[in-house]
Amino acid sequence: MASGRVDLDGNPIKPMTICMIGAGGFIGSHLCEKLMAETPHKVFAVDVYNDKIKHLLEPSSLQWADRIQFHRLNIKNDSRLEGLIRMADLTINLAAICTPADYNTRPLDTIYSNFIDALPVVKYCSENGKRLIHFSTCEIYGKTIGSFLPKDSPLRQDPEYYVLKEDASPCIFGPIEKQRWSYACAKQLIERLIYAEGAENGLEFTIVRPFNWIGPRMDFIPGIDGPSEGVPRVLACFSNNLLRREPLKLVDGGESQRTFIYIKDAIEAVLLMIVYTKVSGEPSLDSPTIDISSKEFYGEGYDDSDKRIPDMTIINKQLGWNPKTSLWDLLESTLTYQHRTYAEAIKKAISNPTAS
Repeated sequence: MASGRVDLDGNPIKPMTICMIGAGGFIGSHLCEKLMAETPHKVFAVDVYNDKIKHLLEPSSLQWADRIQFHRLNIKNDSRLEGLIRMADLTINLAAICTPADYNTRPLDTIYSNFIDALPVVKYCSENGKRLIHFSTCEIYGKTIGSFLPKDSPLRQDPEYYVLKEDASPCIFGPIEKQRWSYACAKQLIERLIYAEGAENGLEFTIVRPFNWIGPRMDFIPGIDGPSEGVPRVLACFSNNLLRREPLKLVDGGESQRTFIYIKDAIEAVLLMIVYTKVSGEPSLDSPTIDISSKEFYGEGYDDSDKRIPDMTIINKQLGWNPKTSLWDLLESTLTYQHRTYAEAIKKAISNPTAS
């Protein structure tokens, strides 16, 4: 219960008001659930959609009904944003375009969403003396040093050349013509702005770089609750293939390596950051996989990093946090949710291809 939770120093959590931008998304919906269930905090839930948090907003008889308010606004051009930030103790910015296929096909929207649209949030927090937790991305690291070594070099297996460290790893991107890096560049630039606001104007901030957080409500299924030509993130792509009984598509042979963390484990870490301000049964397919080039899958101008494996030293030391859910368990939870949510819709789409 909310009253039983304590911070890392063993003190009861003091109620605060949080302005959460992007509260209606995947991470925001899980974070709102956690805050309502386990803390006394109040949340201004800011987003243009609230489908994923409706169960927290209705009915009005819910025990936390007076602690969560939904504000439908677009941070690009709404003057109410500064007022909400001013009334809050803490702002959490989750708003972003963060689907890899969009980085190629919508580079301008990607840059504007992840840099330009975030500028007022940083500005208002700095000018009003409010703490900011800003969600960035592990993509700001770009490519690993090891990816530039010869393929047969034994150093490629040395963690020093591929484990990503917050304060030490260089940020290595591809050439400008590879528009896939528009997302990472925009995210890195807003990080640098936040860091500069902290250095020059005393902004108190924490930057979060998620490494593939997955779980229920994670992503869309093309043609069902997303565009039919859309390309969601990797696990949703695989889930879509499985639901449609299609081979799994392995981009460029599936050689890239990623780290996956269950959303509920990750949200526990975010909760620690909030309260501890010192942190800155079907038969298998005959052809289960097919190889597909990144150009064919994502479009012209795509490029990628070879490995995304984080160094855990700082978060272990400062928060005592480690993920608890195994890869098998988080896959089971996520895929079970997607199967329950989408199975009937997929069957209808397959049976009526013209309509889909």
